[in-house]
Amino acid sequence: MRLTLYTDYSLRVLIYLGLKGDQLSTIQEIADRYHISKNHLMKVTYDLAQIGLIETVRGRGGGIRLKVEPKDINIGKLVRHTEEDFHVVECFERENNHCIISPACQLKHALNEALKAFLHELDQYTLADFLQSKEELSDLLKKET
Repeated sequence: MRLTLYTDYSLRVLIYLGLKGDQLSTIQEIADRYHISKNHLMKVTYDLAQIGLIETVRGRGGGIRLKVEPKDINIGKLVRHTEEDFHVVECFERENNHCIISPACQLKHALNEALKAFLHELDQYTLADFLQSKEELSDLLKKET
């Protein structure tokens, strides 16, 4: 299973903001720290604000920060929201399934069980779980590369 960059960036933004606490951060700052596209992060942060996980403060000195406590941000729920689909293989998508062995194939059942287990495992975590090594994460984000 491979997550999209959109999900990856969503998680990174939340981790960054979780490390900052109530302090405001800018999209540019986050993009610079992670060495990723500001344009991608603009889409991600807009979506995270729409679903109520972050708040945006406009104007001079504005920025973004978490709107809810890290312990209240479930990772499985976030991944389900940010991923467009979970079509691990062609036969998971009925409209575009052209695999001729699909009716008798047991592989799709095993992959479906694996997908459910993957999401179930992510459901066991919150953002707070990923902030436990706060000092080390903060140090890594401060390094110039």
